[in-house]
Amino acid sequence: MIEPRSRVFRFLPPIAITKTLSFFDRVSLIFVKLHVHPNTLTFLGFFAGAAVGLFYFLERPLWALVFILICGFCDILDGKVAVNSGRKSLFGAILDSSFDRYSEFFMYTGLAWHFRRHWAIWIIFVAFLGSTMVSYTRARAEGLGIDCRVGIMQRAERLVLLFAGTFIGLVFGVFDPAMIAAMTFIAVASNATAFQRLYYVWKYEHHPTFPPPRT
Repeated sequence: MIEPRSRVFRFLPPIAITKTLSFFDRVSLIFVKLHVHPNTLTFLGFFAGAAVGLFYFLERPLWALVFILICGFCDILDGKVAVNSGRKSLFGAILDSSFDRYSEFFMYTGLAWHFRRHWAIWIIFVAFLGSTMVSYTRARAEGLGIDCRVGIMQRAERLVLLFAGTFIGLVFGVFDPAMIAAMTFIAVASNATAFQRLYYVWKYEHHPTFPPPRT
């Protein structure tokens, strides 16, 4: 596979990503000592994501906020635990990616139910489409031997925006406007990221000297 060699711009600041990953790398050692299997954390992350959707459906955004945090923690920890425990596997990798898509489906479905009588439901549909295409374009590029991790709106950014929209909506009593703003940003930036990855593969194929990105 063609490995990345240049910097990638992401919505989240690189220093924030580095510090967060470093923190969870240390936390993962606790789970390694407790002999927690990384796939267990993947399952917990999936159920947390499904719970987010359920609580949006039940009009309980505070609990949705709590489970977004749990989902995000598990999303980082499963990979860290897999690496630090020497339990990385092909099945674990595809399980993680697949459950990420399912958990996002439940999250967006819960929000879609909340906005079922509002025009914003179409924004949620477009956001889910973009989120799925971000994952698909990377997977398809990797199938062609290209490590395609470019893009401003990856899963971490989507979870942060979902959390931010819910948090702001709860604190200031503007849940609907806050979530519409967050989902609009996700919808636009996710689809832009998918096209960015398409362009990246096209540019690599037509310009052999074009360097792949480095994360």
